[in-house]
Amino acid sequence: MKIIFLQDVKGKGKKGEIKEVPTGYAQNFLIKKNLAKEATSQAIGELKGKQKSEKKAQAELLAEAQKVRDRLSKETTRVQFKEKVGPDGRTFGSITAKKIADELLKQYGLKVDKRYIELDHPIRAIGLIEVPVKLHKDVIGEIKLHIKEA
Repeated sequence: MKIIFLQDVKGKGKKGEIKEVPTGYAQNFLIKKNLAKEATSQAIGELKGKQKSEKKAQAELLAEAQKVRDRLSKETTRVQFKEKVGPDGRTFGSITAKKIADELLKQYGLKVDKRYIELDHPIRAIGLIEVPVKLHKDVIGEIKLHIKEA
């Protein structure tokens, strides 16, 4: 019996795959537990339509990520911070990924999720710093920071 997997089934198939499996296994286990459905021509058509729209959505996300990376790579895109500095040259407060994302939105109108900003540790130094940001699985950019003494 031909079926379309609705979820990943270990050792049998991945979500969206069309495979031939024994009829009893399909009817008594996969279809009963909503892990798969019978591969009728209508179901196959729906699956192809879903895959096509998903591919289009992924392409749009990639294009948007590339636009953001291009804006970030411009020399004029430098996020400004003014922090109080102690006698040892370190800032009193630290600059976190959330602060960077908020300032990027406020200063340039670029919305970047704080989870994508790759900080090993919060920044506590002054000067020019470049922070990597993963905008998409295929697109990595850099946010330029300029931290000044207040």
